[in-house]
Amino acid sequence: MKTLTNIFIGRSGCGKGTQIEQLTQSVEDKDWKRVFHLEAGARFRNFIKGESYSSQLAKEISEDGGLQPEFLSIWVWGGELTEKFEKDQHLFIDGTPRRLVEAKILESVFDFYNREKVNVIYLNVSREWSTSRMKSRGREDDIEDHDIKKRLDWFDDEVSLVVDYYRSHKNHNFIEINGEQDIEKVHKDIISALDL
Repeated sequence: MKTLTNIFIGRSGCGKGTQIEQLTQSVEDKDWKRVFHLEAGARFRNFIKGESYSSQLAKEISEDGGLQPEFLSIWVWGGELTEKFEKDQHLFIDGTPRRLVEAKILESVFDFYNREKVNVIYLNVSREWSTSRMKSRGREDDIEDHDIKKRLDWFDDEVSLVVDYYRSHKNHNFIEINGEQDIEKVHKDIISALDL
């Protein structure tokens, strides 16, 4: 199997993590190469539990529902890659990029690791659908209506620019999937689009 480099992007609650788990299982059942799941959010949540000055400032931003500064986001996912990513692994990216500048810096990652074929899997769901999903999953950062609104506003203000960037990127394969279907149908659509 060809080595996969997939960016999963979409509104909060669209099922990126679930679809990465499903696709990881499918890929690893067929191939000896393992999947490296770059999940920026998990590493960041650990970071803000720390005692450092930077951790405390980032925690305040997070608790206020704000968007973290670009340098911190890049440090988080850059550190994860440089510490843990290994040769010949499939690379599945979740939770980044959230801003256009991050997307452009991520291009240097693909150059560095010689990843020429990048698939951008956009799980397209409406704002209303996303709101309902976030409320139903009961995560700590999804409870308050104003926090959910801020996260959805980030998407409309910042992440939508990243989606447009990837949609028109000549060297990336942009795949738009209806994320409002049941989990198995979304998975099948992804498998079909990737020709796996």
